[in-house]
Amino acid sequence: MAGQQAATQVSTFCALCVSRCGAKATIADGELVALHPDPSHPTGTALCVKGKAAPELVNHRERLLHPLKRTKPKGGGDPGWQRITWDEALDTVATRLRSLAREHGPESVVFSATSPSTSAMSDAMDWVMRLRRAFGSPNQCVYMELCGWGRYLASMFTYGAPVPGTYMPDLDHAGCVLYWGYNPSVSRLAHATSTVAAVGRGAKLVVVDPRRAGLAGRADHWLRVRPGTDAALALSLAHVMIERGWFDDDFVRHWTNAPLLVRTDTGGLLRASDVSPTGDPAHYVAWDEAGGHRVIYDPARGRHAVDEARLALFGTYEIATTAGPVACRPAFDLVAEQCRDMEPGAAEAITGVPAADIEATARTLWESRPVAFYTWSGLEQHSNTTQIVRAINQLYAMTGSFDARGGNVLFPSVPTNPIDGAELLSAAQRAKAVGVGQRPLGPARFEFVTGEDVYTAALEGRPYRVRGLVNFGANLAMAHGDSARGRDALAALDFFVHADLFMNPTAEQADVVLPVTSAFEAEGLKIGFEINEAAQSLVQLRAPLVPPRGEARSDLQIVFALATRLGLGEHFWDGDLDAAWRHQLAPSDVTLEQLRAEPAGVRVALTTRHRKYAAVDDEGVPLGFRTPSRKIELYSEVLAEHGYPPLAEFNEPRTSPRSRTDLAERFPLILTCAKSLWFCETQHRNIASLRSKVRDPQVELHPHTARERDIAAGDWVRLDTPHGSIRARAKFNASLDPQVVCGQHGWWQASDDVGLPGYPPFGPDSANLNLVLRQQPSDPISGSSPLRASVCDIAPLATTEQSAEPSLA
Repeated sequence: MAGQQAATQVSTFCALCVSRCGAKATIADGELVALHPDPSHPTGTALCVKGKAAPELVNHRERLLHPLKRTKPKGGGDPGWQRITWDEALDTVATRLRSLAREHGPESVVFSATSPSTSAMSDAMDWVMRLRRAFGSPNQCVYMELCGWGRYLASMFTYGAPVPGTYMPDLDHAGCVLYWGYNPSVSRLAHATSTVAAVGRGAKLVVVDPRRAGLAGRADHWLRVRPGTDAALALSLAHVMIERGWFDDDFVRHWTNAPLLVRTDTGGLLRASDVSPTGDPAHYVAWDEAGGHRVIYDPARGRHAVDEARLALFGTYEIATTAGPVACRPAFDLVAEQCRDMEPGAAEAITGVPAADIEATARTLWESRPVAFYTWSGLEQHSNTTQIVRAINQLYAMTGSFDARGGNVLFPSVPTNPIDGAELLSAAQRAKAVGVGQRPLGPARFEFVTGEDVYTAALEGRPYRVRGLVNFGANLAMAHGDSARGRDALAALDFFVHADLFMNPTAEQADVVLPVTSAFEAEGLKIGFEINEAAQSLVQLRAPLVPPRGEARSDLQIVFALATRLGLGEHFWDGDLDAAWRHQLAPSDVTLEQLRAEPAGVRVALTTRHRKYAAVDDEGVPLGFRTPSRKIELYSEVLAEHGYPPLAEFNEPRTSPRSRTDLAERFPLILTCAKSLWFCETQHRNIASLRSKVRDPQVELHPHTARERDIAAGDWVRLDTPHGSIRARAKFNASLDPQVVCGQHGWWQASDDVGLPGYPPFGPDSANLNLVLRQQPSDPISGSSPLRASVCDIAPLATTEQSAEPSLA
């Protein structure tokens, strides 16, 4: 046909989730027509259904194309959106934010962004943090308590590092892969394909999940744990390993604080100052079992006064102190005692996992080392999240696989200049983070504030009133529990600006809405692809595949434009994004010109070093770990000093049929939820090819549970919790425990292209799971909401309810 251009193939990567799968894009007549896997890319073995739907996402007729401003008061059905220019939008936002900072302090403004795990925000997240810090706010709301706390921050109390968040599973060399609350087939396809390859070469696979989903069907051991009881299972596995001697004795003695003595009178670690008037209070005490005397451990030197092989791990020892004799026990003896309470029979009664399976799995974890493990939000949305993570971290330490080939490894990174602006926020401002007073060790300590605390600050003024919100794509009202409270909190703000691809229930509460490009219409710089050394060595500048729709701008362009309007241009290279990227890339010796000339990316030679904690400095002092003891801390003094248990322990979920017997008769079932293969959280249900595969919201339940309630497969049902009811279709899953049901969050969008309705996010006929879940009782350390372990019941919808056509009214 005259004028028709030949189709071209462009190297790129899909940025829709954390997998960042390498891809080839087909461009024809200036349009993106297809996205396919690129096997030459380190993450390009496969591409999920969401990535393949990229052309529909780019070309969707519901995309936001122009800046909008509200002209009618909040609380009504019609915001009265009016199209405005970018200049008016940016001037309005900058003026309002400066006013809030001047009158109430910059901390009165929260900056929020959708999770980089399930969106393209990885392109801009560090720059959003830089903008926030340059502005002077300590408050960043990115769901850290729901998606990240377990992988990145809770492990700091054990390893002093994000494990497994940055210490990634070395799947290419693992002898055993352990996935706990993680389904990479849905969450990170690059891990799923690497795991299949690992199993194909003989690696063992252990999956802990209430559902037999994804790779669980190929696992050597699938442990169907009762939601929220994962700590009991981890302690039981550790018990078997300790009792059988299936733990790395040398690693535990040398690189954990297991030998340090704990006083039985105070429960605290014994200090050198306790045993001698001249002793250093920063030094600890262990027991030399071979020599029959105490020895001092100086964390600054990273070594004990004797060979660690001589140190006692078990027993009780009477130690002469300045205040008299005190009975003391090695920390590992206390760990063993804690685990002994969870012998497999006891753990079976709690977790539902058969004792024989616990025994067999413990053997596999020991005999098939090295172990590589990963966790996800299946462990991060509980009222006892931190203890769950501590127990699993402890179990993993016993394998001795940390930072070893085939274990969890900190792969090398291409050298770059940091750009998150950590130096721009003062300590005084950082101390004002919302929620840090209530949870001093929680996410707010790291400037990540919880949704619960933001809502409280906006509605109740505690600890002060949050008045402004700058939000990049986060659908807060749908993604957090207490959806209606979230809507009210957003409505209570003095000013709210929202940037996104589509209008959604959160954006509808905004004063100004900014249209954002999809990742396929904008440049995006990715330095390292995380999953192995080869992936880490790749630097890729994703080229725009097609021009932006309408007046849409990328998140990065919005950040830099807003920074200059706020008078912060000096921290943003006066709005010159290329100059900023050049600064970021400078240490790598990779140039923008190279990257633009080579869309498939540029490789930087890297070499992985293992067991980096054992490397020594010029004085022979081992690097160790970034903890107070410079060891992996099975016993955490930091937690103890703040009134939390220093040893990992099991706590029954705070809303379960066992802990809330008053609710058990009315709500006898345990409610959990899981990610969907077809959608990224609250997005994409308007994409025809995806929605046609999952037409309606679903709740999975065991056939026996359904029969007891006269429910047939595909029936509309009412899911009842103590906080209300929503609708869903029944889907049978015989792998579930009959007492467990699994819902789906994020349902609200209609898909007109296939004639499927939307659902009101609030009120009757809603399918919004988070509308009937609460943010409390939350984890006492992290504030993590109990979205994965609650109580419910299910009943058939009445005939009149089934015939009512839901709408997005």
